[in-house]
This record gives sequence, structure tokens and C-alpha cells, in this order.
Amino acid sequence: MKIKELTKKGLVMLTMMFALVMNAEWQPKQVVEFQTVMSMHETTYKSFIREGKYKEAIAPLTTLINLLDTTNIYKVANISEAVVRRLNAPYYYDLACCYAVTKEKKQALKALEQAVALGYNDYNNMLYDKDLTSLRKDKTYQALLTAVKEKTPLHVLRKSAPYDKDSVKLDVKFTYMPKDDYRLSVVRDYLKLDSVAGQGDELSKIINLLHFVHDNMPHDGNHRAFAEMDAIDLYNYVKTTGKGVNCRQLAISLCEMYLALGIPARYVTCLPADPLDHECHVINSVWSSQLQKWIWIDPTMDAWVMDENGTMLGIAEVRERLRNDLPLVLCETANWNHQNQQTKEYYLDYYMAKNLYFFACKKISRFNPESDYRENPKDSDFVLFPTGYSSDNWKGCDTTTDSDLFWAKPEM
Repeated sequence: MKIKELTKKGLVMLTMMFALVMNAEWQPKQVVEFQTVMSMHETTYKSFIREGKYKEAIAPLTTLINLLDTTNIYKVANISEAVVRRLNAPYYYDLACCYAVTKEKKQALKALEQAVALGYNDYNNMLYDKDLTSLRKDKTYQALLTAVKEKTPLHVLRKSAPYDKDSVKLDVKFTYMPKDDYRLSVVRDYLKLDSVAGQGDELSKIINLLHFVHDNMPHDGNHRAFAEMDAIDLYNYVKTTGKGVNCRQLAISLCEMYLALGIPARYVTCLPADPLDHECHVINSVWSSQLQKWIWIDPTMDAWVMDENGTMLGIAEVRERLRNDLPLVLCETANWNHQNQQTKEYYLDYYMAKNLYFFACKKISRFNPESDYRENPKDSDFVLFPTGYSSDNWKGCDTTTDSDLFWAKPEM
């Protein structure tokens, strides 16, 4: 068991799911009360674990599992029941650890089976977790470990089908709002972007803008700002409330700043293969005329990615290098909110490997692209799938399996 984190993922993910479907500040009383009860039992069992009281931790863990197994909270926001139920995976895993430490092998294996059945996929943790030492030689444990290895993000990504040209030629083009649009001009002047970007070359300007957003707009994945979806409103929301914003709002803000300086950019939703996994990540794809390619820019983590020679890479290149086990180097600045330094092993091999299965972005990169209060362009999303894959969550959108079409050089 990871004592430092001591699995709070279930509660965090539940909060994130509701934040996706409703403004966090408008959550119904039923949701808030449910999260409060969950948090209480979670705090109790984590305290017992920290004190080495594994037997005492079993009762609050069991209560948490029963709460998620029996709740109808998913109906409040029309979230899939299966999604809520599977949040029990990390709790079942921790329950297995408690039973294993207290020498209740049968119950431990049963709980571990439940965790794996619900999607538990942290292979390295399960392989090296000292709490499970008593189970190592058991054939059931070994079979479960093999099953978990098949679910690791890198394994799933490497098993994905390749891209291919579409059988029917799609007439889809990405467009980028020109920097002299009056709305982008306001963004440029209001945020003093010429000063922020500096007088260096294009790549230094791209990185300086990345640092500006990361340093001035903290990330909070559980919170969706009550604001217009534009750089000025989101920036002022953070400064006024002291609250963070989610990865989508960070990427939208940074995308507008690049556009305001005449640098083509998109914000790209990076998505997992599992349709029940609602945890995605949104980053920026920025066109470098200096390198003549798209490059990976992540404002949440203040991150970009390079090859072994120090050349900055794009999203498509990172994905293919992960699939083919080629070298990747994460920039030294990569961190979350200046609190947690990111490693290549976690950020790329685990977290982003999960979220690089397919991609979605807007056909038009523009000011305020997803307003809650103004009309948005209809059918504005374009999705890139691996061959043979589809997702009901993106029905009605234009889709392609043609990577060259999706990552086409911008026409300005």
C-alpha cells in the first residue's frame, strides 16, 4: 500500500466526475453530503493504517466499499452506475492489504480479486507492496498479478491498433483565430504578453508563456471555475477567488495566449481507452515554425517532452515513442503546483500513457471556445481514433483514423 497517498483516489475521482458534469459550486446537497460521509470514513481508515492498526482499518474500509456498492448518487448527475461502482477498486486493494497483514489470506485474495475485476492496474505497486508479502507464492495472487500487468497503461497503449488513412476522404481543416482579432488583442494587452514572452527566439517565448500560466494559475482538478472560458476571465477568477482551475481551463487560457502572439495552438483532450474511465488530461499542442512541427506543452505540469538529443517533441511523437519503447526525456521543470516534482516514469509511462489512446480537439482555435453563456459552434470537435476503435462519448463528432490529417501543418 502506498502510505504517502494511502489511496484517496476513489473520493477524488468521484469529486472530479461531478465537477465534469456540473459546476462544483452548484453541486446538490445530496452529493456534498455523500462526499462528506466518504471523506470521514476514508480519514478514519487512513489514520489506522498510519498507526499500523490494520485490523482496525478493515471496518471503515468495508463501510466505504458498501457505500459505493449501494449508493444511487450517480443518478444526480446522470453518471454511469458502473463508473461509480468501479471507484471501489483502490478500496478493495487496500482492504486486501489489511487482510494480508493480519494473516487472513482467504479474505485478502478475495478482496484483491474484486480490486482487479473493477480495474485496478498499478502493477508495480502490487508487485512490490510489502503488505502483500504473505500472498506472493499463492497461485491466485500470481494470476491476478499477470492480469494487472495486462491492464497497465503502457501495455494497453502498445496493443492499440495503428492509424490509417480514411476510406472516405474527409474535408476537415483546422483554423486558427488571427492575432489581430480584437478579442485576442485585448488578451495580449491585458496580460502584457509581449513582456511575458520576452525578446528571445520563438521557443523561448513558447516556454515563457507556459511558465506564466503555470506560475499564476494553480491547478485544481476537482474544481471548474465559474467564469467565461477565456484567458482574461479565468486569470481574474484565480486572482480574485484564490482557487485553482482544471486542466482544460488552463490549456484554454494558454492556447489563447499563443494565438494572441500569432503562434498557432490547440488545446487537446487526451483520452484513455477505457470508456468507463472519466479521468482524461488536457494539454496544448503548439506549432513551432522554428522546428516546423507541433510540440507538447502542458500548463498543468509546466512540462514539455524531448528525445534523447534534446529536441522537443509533439503529442503524436511522444505517443509513438511510448508505443515503441524509444527514449523520452521529461523537462526538469515538470511539477504540479510547485509542490510535486514529476518523473518520466509516472508522468509519461503511467499517467500520460493512459491518456494517449485517442484525442479530441476543436476544429477552430479561438477566443472563449467553450462558453457556458454564449452560443458555441455546432459540431466543433474532431476526434482521432486508432483503427478499429470508437467511443460512444464522442458520437456526432467528426472522426478520423488519419494521424496526418489530424496533425496537419497549420494554414494561417
